[in-house]
Amino acid sequence: MGKIIAIDRDGIAHELQGQHGLNLMEILRDAGLAVEAICGGQCICSTCHVYIDPEWADGLPPRGDAEQVLVEDSGHYQANSRLSCQLEYNDEMDGLRLVLAPEY
Repeated sequence: MGKIIAIDRDGIAHELQGQHGLNLMEILRDAGLAVEAICGGQCICSTCHVYIDPEWADGLPPRGDAEQVLVEDSGHYQANSRLSCQLEYNDEMDGLRLVLAPEY
């Protein structure tokens, strides 16, 4: 297991344990962070929107078309915007840093 550093909306850093078989949204939600995840990871809402640290953004799989539309329509889009439900944790993500996007 690796770690993920998640910065909440109050600017507080949380060190979370990465778990194989879970996506980042599930890890954030299970840790008690304010991730609504209304759609349960189906990529039909943007309530798990995060900003990936720019040092990590290029090493992750690219956004799919549906994810791209949702982050662009969120009202808080940045070049490093991702839906955390679309990123399954793996060993290469050890040390990943992300920031929770503002609420919808």
